[in-house]
Amino acid sequence: MRRALRQRAERRQLMATEADVLEELRRLRARVPHLTGVLAASTDGLVVAQDFPTPESETVAALSAAVLSVALRLADGTDRGAFRELLVRGEQGYVATYAAGVSVVLTAWAGTDANVGRLHLEARRCSARIAELTAGALLRPETP
Repeated sequence: MRRALRQRAERRQLMATEADVLEELRRLRARVPHLTGVLAASTDGLVVAQDFPTPESETVAALSAAVLSVALRLADGTDRGAFRELLVRGEQGYVATYAAGVSVVLTAWAGTDANVGRLHLEARRCSARIAELTAGALLRPETP
């Protein structure tokens, strides 16, 4: 029961940072050409903020959390250390997932013309800023 209450409080605190996280997502899209969407989700699959033109945000958030879970196990099982990022290349472009602290995952997708090196550089910076924003939210006492 306490764990469920704590998780609920953490979710509310994460959602309180939505405007700041959204601003970071918009900056990322402005800096990376051919980036078609970005989303920050909690590790339990809830949307924190999004900047993309599709109504399936809950699905993408849930998939991002699931991918994060598998990637964490893969990195741990192969002694590669803590998970940092994952890149998937499909016929129509890329999907990249980045750890953004302990409670958020950043997912970005781009077309085939995207510069993957630039995507990694900018998304790593963005995920670090999101980690700072959300860590601060989790450290603040919950307001009624």
